[in-house]
Amino acid sequence: MRLIAFSGALMLGLLSAQSINAASIYAGQARAAAVCSQCHGIKTPSADAPFPPLAGRDFAYLKSALEQYRDKTRKSEIMNAIAGSLSDNDISNVAAYYAGLKP
Repeated sequence: MRLIAFSGALMLGLLSAQSINAASIYAGQARAAAVCSQCHGIKTPSADAPFPPLAGRDFAYLKSALEQYRDKTRKSEIMNAIAGSLSDNDISNVAAYYAGLKP
């Protein structure tokens, strides 16, 4: 009986984790569409834009770069201003979204 209860709790925990990850990706997608995509695009920036595409980049790299821009330890007037408005959750969500895209 304990094994059944444990299995049920384990399954509930796994389902909750999956929905949290899905919510984070969707939140990242919404934030990227509202803030990032104007310059970086979703998969590729416009042909004449000097901004790098972010799709498929490493999650840890994106997260670290956004944190550095937000904290102004990495300098870019545009990115310091934009990233300055992002919370830790926003940064994680956007990084997860772009990392999950195929370039």
